[in-house]
Amino acid sequence: MNCRFCKAPLEHVFIDLNNSPASNSFLTKEELNEPEVFYPLKVYTCTHCFLVQVDEYKKSDAIFNKEYAYFSSYSKDWLAHSKAYVQKMVERFALNSTSSVIEIASNDGYLLQYFKEKNIPVLGIEPTANTAKVAIDKGIETIIDFFGVRLAKELSSKNKKADLLLGNNVLAHVPDIVDFVGGMKILLKEDGIITMEFPHLVQLINNNQFDTIYHEHFSYLSFYTVKQIFESAGLKLSDVEELPTHGGSLRIYATHAENNQQAITENVKTLLDKELNFGINKIEYYSGFTQKAFNAKIQLLEFLIEQKKQNKKVVAYGAAAKGNTLLNYCGVKNDLIDFVVDANPHKQNKFLPASHIPVVNESEIIKAKPDFVIILPWNLKSEITSQLSYIKEWGGRFVIPIPETEIL
Repeated sequence: MNCRFCKAPLEHVFIDLNNSPASNSFLTKEELNEPEVFYPLKVYTCTHCFLVQVDEYKKSDAIFNKEYAYFSSYSKDWLAHSKAYVQKMVERFALNSTSSVIEIASNDGYLLQYFKEKNIPVLGIEPTANTAKVAIDKGIETIIDFFGVRLAKELSSKNKKADLLLGNNVLAHVPDIVDFVGGMKILLKEDGIITMEFPHLVQLINNNQFDTIYHEHFSYLSFYTVKQIFESAGLKLSDVEELPTHGGSLRIYATHAENNQQAITENVKTLLDKELNFGINKIEYYSGFTQKAFNAKIQLLEFLIEQKKQNKKVVAYGAAAKGNTLLNYCGVKNDLIDFVVDANPHKQNKFLPASHIPVVNESEIIKAKPDFVIILPWNLKSEITSQLSYIKEWGGRFVIPIPETEIL
């Protein structure tokens, strides 16, 4: 396999998490007795451009199918983050009723609804039909399609171009990142702004966030490499912010390379220097990650087995993609964790892929009174511990599995 960006041969294995199903391929009760499709989950580091990327990828049209299980609106913290983003963009770029805001991977309209409230024209682009329908029902115009050069040319020919073109947690999800960024170049107005948010590779490595690796994430991105990718498409990065979301993310700001209206801020050099000091452009920085992940695996298994020996009841909260990576890498099944609770009704009454742990609603926690609740989406720790604080009434405790098993 060659690098998806620079085409250099891929030889350095960043981590091999073995085989597993796609992390959002939840099962019905009837499907439990049928074979599951497993795919390799091996990740490479390109020694030329340092793009970290999944090996031969599962076809994106099979992952983002018509019954995609992830709906952005089920996290209160994420909605608050999105609303604050909208307010900031409106103020910073003086967006108004004559502006055009286009979001790539707009999901269920979780973010565009806040622009719409301000009477700013919006357009969503979303490949998953069931999430797009929710947005359309909210009155948000949505195109159900994958984004790239082809769609960008179609929209541009109809004079649909963006003053603000945004995408949150989509840049890592695209199999052809060159085509995707090339499409953004076409769809952006001459003086338009792009913002993209994505998990920061530095946080993944430094904080052992191996569970954020799954088939839907084709790339794991540093600012150093993203800058190269955007520049190759004729776009320049003018600003960057470090965010706490998803365990540590970046929000980049990009414009056409020839646009001199947006000055390049000091943040760009500061973050680039920070990454280079970590060794982002040296292969040694990427070595040793497999052992760190293995240590976390052993810790979690030791904890679960010890609780089983003591007849303690352990459940989990959050049927998140990262949780499925963790459980499947560790080999955890429904004999060690009784059930997982999730607020999303589209996941309830189904079963996690491979582990076959049932997904239920929150009322089951009150019935079961578990001794421990493992928080699988650890990035939402504050929201979840507050929401489930009542488990303390019977002596229940929370467990965080990443970067190492910690009992709160």
